[in-house]
Amino acid sequence: QVQLVESGGDLVQPGGSLRLSCAASGTDFSLYAMRWYRQAPGKQRELVGEISSGGRPTYVGSVKGRFTISRDNAKNSVYVQMNSLKPEDTAVYYCNTYRSGLNYWGQGTQVTVSA
Repeated sequence: QVQLVESGGDLVQPGGSLRLSCAASGTDFSLYAMRWYRQAPGKQRELVGEISSGGRPTYVGSVKGRFTISRDNAKNSVYVQMNSLKPEDTAVYYCNTYRSGLNYWGQGTQVTVSA
């Protein structure tokens, strides 16, 4: 079993920055890729990006160049630094990992970008 707990969501003005964190329980954290997803109101959950077990991040779509995903294996944690935030980044952000045929999700953290 893996438990994921996100934190760091907040209300921020357009152009601002936030850093989200995801803490994972259990062992072998360093062996698995970690992903960040988001779900805006009325929309499907979408992949934001992921970081491999070796620490290589990849990003999807409009977050490229604005978001940076990192991990600290000593703390069993993954992060996403979000800069130049836009109103369309408003969503609940989830971290995710896939192990042994199972998807694990956190409870999510709300990010609202608004003036």
